[in-house]
Amino acid sequence: MSRLGDLGARLYRGEVGYDFVGKRKFWYAISILITITAIAALAVRGLNMGIEFKGGAVFNTPKTSVSVTEARESAEASSGHDAIVQKLGNGGLRIQVTELNTAQADKTQTQLAEDLNIPKEKINADLVGPSWGEQIANKAWTGLGIFMILVVIYLAIAFEWRMAVAALIALIHDLTITVGVYALVGFEVTPGTVIGLLTILGYSLYDTVVVFDSLKEGSKDITKQTRFTFSEVANRSINSTLVRSINTTVVALLPVAGLLFIGGGVLGAGMLNDISLSLFVGLAAGAYSSIFIATPLVADLKEREPQIKALKKRVLAKRASAAARGESPELAYDGPSGPVDTEPDDDGDAEDTPPAAAVAGPRSHGGRGRGRPSGKRR
Repeated sequence: MSRLGDLGARLYRGEVGYDFVGKRKFWYAISILITITAIAALAVRGLNMGIEFKGGAVFNTPKTSVSVTEARESAEASSGHDAIVQKLGNGGLRIQVTELNTAQADKTQTQLAEDLNIPKEKINADLVGPSWGEQIANKAWTGLGIFMILVVIYLAIAFEWRMAVAALIALIHDLTITVGVYALVGFEVTPGTVIGLLTILGYSLYDTVVVFDSLKEGSKDITKQTRFTFSEVANRSINSTLVRSINTTVVALLPVAGLLFIGGGVLGAGMLNDISLSLFVGLAAGAYSSIFIATPLVADLKEREPQIKALKKRVLAKRASAAARGESPELAYDGPSGPVDTEPDDDGDAEDTPPAAAVAGPRSHGGRGRGRPSGKRR
């Protein structure tokens, strides 16, 4: 078994773990800082909206020896606006200039023909109105709103409203960071970007639901035991699915990174950047939020319930009592890195015995209890 596979198995069994929930305030602070940076970038720099949203003209030239830089300088000088120039596969150029009306586009076409030494009739000019992009954006926002409502309803029914709220916050967190990155790097926002943003919502939600499902199973009948608090069970749920989350994220990021860095960066296919950047940032943010934001938020909300509060007091009181008797803390609590004993206590108090599902399902199949007669200690 590989080292990562061995680590995954140990995480799944609860033999090792990282205290994600216990250090949630640190991760909250990191997320708030990143989110504020994204919002500030959006407010100060704004988004570089593509021609589909702002309107303008696209000029396609036949095969030419004119460089991209020369074509850009000519287009900007003749139009008075920023221009985006891309080399096409047939050796021609695609020159995109935003915010041009018909008269300005005709003037720019004439000037380009002179500067690039290409007959005007061989330069194909297409005008794009801003209404098309606005329609796409409005429909995308409508779809996003409906998606959010359905997600909240589904999670509230399948799990509980606290998980629905946490998942919704995580989704907004992912969207804000992704849009903020676009504002920071200045990549063009196109309909492809909108498609990418909607795509990452599904992935982010999937990753979160995987952890929530483990938490739901692990916290079943949690108030009938006094060995673990809800936060500790939530932390075990994250650790038990950690390697799975990492594996799926890496596998999903690799092809997207190929599009972004190799296709768009090295090979110069800049048209891939608008969608691949949103996918790359969104996938990474989605994996991060499912581990560091969504599940700790659920633990925070659950710890406000009277029953969960009372459970925490009983757990802490039992540990204090064990410490006063000079017993090893592991007899009262074996933390995220310790093994879990799923057998009844020596006093035979069934109420103090955590059900296997209350800590981590797989633990009932391994750990110290493996191979022993049920309900007895040696």
